[in-house]
Amino acid sequence: MKIAVNTRLLLKDRLEGIGWFTYESLKRIVCNHPEHTFYFIFDRKYDPSFKFADNVVLVEVFPPARHHPWFLYFYFEFAIPRVLKKLKPDLFLSTDGWVSLRSNIPQVDVIHDLNFEHSREFLTRGFQKYYTHFFPKFARKALRIATVSSFSKQDIHKLYGIPEERIDVVYNGSNALFQPLPLEEQQKVREQYTSGNPYFLFVSAIHKRKNLANILRAFDDFKTATKSEVRFVVVGARAGMQGDIDAVYQQMRHSSDVIFTGRLSANELSMVLASSMALVYASLFEGFGIPIVEAFNAETAVITSNVTSMPEVAGDAALLVDPNDVGQIQDAMTRLATDEVLRQSLIEKGRLQRQKFSWDLTAEKLWKCVEKSFQDLNINQKY
Repeated sequence: MKIAVNTRLLLKDRLEGIGWFTYESLKRIVCNHPEHTFYFIFDRKYDPSFKFADNVVLVEVFPPARHHPWFLYFYFEFAIPRVLKKLKPDLFLSTDGWVSLRSNIPQVDVIHDLNFEHSREFLTRGFQKYYTHFFPKFARKALRIATVSSFSKQDIHKLYGIPEERIDVVYNGSNALFQPLPLEEQQKVREQYTSGNPYFLFVSAIHKRKNLANILRAFDDFKTATKSEVRFVVVGARAGMQGDIDAVYQQMRHSSDVIFTGRLSANELSMVLASSMALVYASLFEGFGIPIVEAFNAETAVITSNVTSMPEVAGDAALLVDPNDVGQIQDAMTRLATDEVLRQSLIEKGRLQRQKFSWDLTAEKLWKCVEKSFQDLNINQKY
């Protein structure tokens, strides 16, 4: 079989959530299935390291599909059909939600979540209109859909009317770098980032949906109430520190206890996460929430939200809070900062919960989704 794959989010040293899903799943799939040829399609100059095996062909397609809805539209409705017509693959697999409405090649779509359908204020008007117009069409065009949680599966089913039997749940995994650190190594990390003090950790691109404003409010109240020496480390590019988020930060009584690291490498992040008192991941909406699993693997306690997919991923191994309730987030911080028995209990439960998630399982389930598509095609062609 010839399988074309949308790999535009494979960006050297700049992988984020969907990029990691693409990288980790495809790296395993192509090696496990040398009998098939995979055409990785990039929207800009690619890095040769993404040629994971001899059965991978790297293809660059112009123009880059970024920064404006019109570029996305042109790329997927004109550039992609053109290259698919040339390659003549049996299937087009897209790992980031986009498919081509103008191509007749059978397509499998990985739709990670529909956050834009629930919180329209998180995107610019142009992107919001683009997403809400095209994603229902993408979902109906796809032969099958993979998504990263049962929550997202139900969301796609209810909002877009896609039959549940056409949607497969393919959980995310966690980078093997995320492991516990010896206590002496943890102390070295704390010395580097917080002058030796314990700290709570926020990991994400800084965006309204990630709820950093409320988390900062909660941390400020925690510091005032407890007089604790605990600091707060924010990992993520500061470009998102705008509007309400920046206003909250500027008004904090304890802003000097907030440390911004900027973007970190996966290795640096793994050490910072393993050395933290707890991950605070009280997002407003997630299709999955990879940092939760990374924290379980690093044996770090977790505070996360009681909405969308996060309870599904966290199970009983985290403190669940209402992300809109600053008091609940503050109380969870206080509990973990003062109750070592509770913290260790969550870490122990995390060791069990993390067994549900691995990139090996991700690759296996995504490939099963592809195989089901071939089976569906055979049935359709037969009749």
